[in-house]
Amino acid sequence: MDKLSDEVTKEQLIADFKVVIADAEALLKATANQGGEKLTEVRAKAEESLRIAKAGIAEAQAALLVKAKAAAQATDAYVHTYPWQAIGAVAGVSLVIGILIGRR
Repeated sequence: MDKLSDEVTKEQLIADFKVVIADAEALLKATANQGGEKLTEVRAKAEESLRIAKAGIAEAQAALLVKAKAAAQATDAYVHTYPWQAIGAVAGVSLVIGILIGRR
C-alpha cells in the first residue's frame, strides 16, 4: 500500500511541476519585450532551467509508466495463474469496504 501512495504522490508531484513549468514559461513570454542586459541573462538562465526540468519530468513520467505496466503485467499473470485466490482476495477487500461504509 505504501508503494501505491508513493506512486500517487509522484504523479501528483509531476502534475504540480508541469503547472509550475507552464506558469514560468508564461512569465518568460510576458517579459520577452522587457529590455536590459541583466534581464536577458536571467531569462536565458530560466529558459535553460526549464528545459532541464522538462527533461527530468519526461524521465520521471517514463519511469512511472514502466512501473505501472510491470505492475499490471504481474497482476494479470497472478490472476491467470491463481484465479480463485484473486476472487477470494477481491471478495475479502469488498467485504471490508462494505463494513466500513456501512458504519457511517
